[in-house]
Amino acid sequence: MAMTLRETLQLTVAALMHATGDSQSELADCLGLTQTQVSRRQAGHTAWTLDDCDKLAAHFKLPVLDLLAGPTRACEMLPSERRRAARTARTARQGRAAAAPADAPAVAAQLGRPSFSHDGAGR
Repeated sequence: MAMTLRETLQLTVAALMHATGDSQSELADCLGLTQTQVSRRQAGHTAWTLDDCDKLAAHFKLPVLDLLAGPTRACEMLPSERRRAARTARTARQGRAAAAPADAPAVAAQLGRPSFSHDGAGR
């Protein structure tokens, strides 16, 4: 069964948060939301809005269509300076350790959902 755009966006945001090391609180700050509101969107209790999509794309420095194309495409197009590896030096200077990034298919597997690629494979 194909995933809905809503489910695809939830998975994409989860993959991007994992790839960048962003927390729900950090994401909430850039969206002008609370951490609880981000959590509700990620859990599927509340829908992401089109304005949210524009803000998410700007935050992750992606074209909005790459954000909506699914986690594989979004993670492939994520600028290197937004990746967790690039953030490791910053977090190390702040005294926090960061784990190695995982790719979108690994995040999808952890969430029990299929991975998507920009060419439609896996749909």
